[in-house]
Amino acid sequence: QVQLVESGGGLVQPGGSLRLSCAASGITFRIYTMNWYRQAPGKQRELVATIISAGGTNYADNVKGRFTISRDNDKDTAYLQMNSLKPEDTAVYYCNAKYSLNIYWGQGTQVTVSS
Repeated sequence: QVQLVESGGGLVQPGGSLRLSCAASGITFRIYTMNWYRQAPGKQRELVATIISAGGTNYADNVKGRFTISRDNDKDTAYLQMNSLKPEDTAVYYCNAKYSLNIYWGQGTQVTVSS
């Protein structure tokens, strides 16, 4: 049984910070590429950040310099540190794990940036 469980979402003021966590079970976590996606109301789901098994990262242009993706293979957990948050970052954030043909999704966690 594969499970990805996100946590850390919530309400934050513009300019604030949040750290999202994605705890994985049922997979060989260290070999998986981990991704964070987000979907705002009425918008298409977009890829926010990627971290491969060797540790290399990629970011969407609109979060580069503000967000940091990381992973702790000893804890089977991926993270998304979000700084300098803007109202346009408001979305449901989804954790995703990929290896070969295997793709798994978490249920999502709401992030709301508002004053």
